[in-house]
Amino acid sequence: MYWLMKSEPNVFSIEDLRKYTLTPWDGVRNYQARNYMRDQMKIGDLAFFYHSNANPSGITGIAKVIREGYPDHTAFDPENVHYDPKSDLKKPAWFMVDVEFVKVARSLITLERLKKIPELKDMLLLRHGRLSVQPVTLQQWQIILKLPEWE
Repeated sequence: MYWLMKSEPNVFSIEDLRKYTLTPWDGVRNYQARNYMRDQMKIGDLAFFYHSNANPSGITGIAKVIREGYPDHTAFDPENVHYDPKSDLKKPAWFMVDVEFVKVARSLITLERLKKIPELKDMLLLRHGRLSVQPVTLQQWQIILKLPEWE
């Protein structure tokens, strides 16, 4: 499967992922996004790395899932910004996956650019923009990979 995963570049950017090579994708606190990570993401799945809350926002690279969903430990740590006091170690509510760096785009593929591609009109990003982890269809993946912003 293919995905789009959002991160604010001032919190964790594609350059951070490139530097660290791999990272846990923690701190997701939306149930639908959690369900995707917990139930559907598989080792080897690819994801567009999307810089959100940026000016401009857009796809900036590609990551690969290297560990399937497991409990997000940050939910249990009162010192962590993602702490959830209602979390239960015996029945975790929040999950994460591990991803590794694959590639950076030659230039940012902005949200405005994506909106102008008629074949992407049904893309979840363009219909439900706030979801931080979301599926991308094979057709959408292929269309975006053919854009000149990739090397």
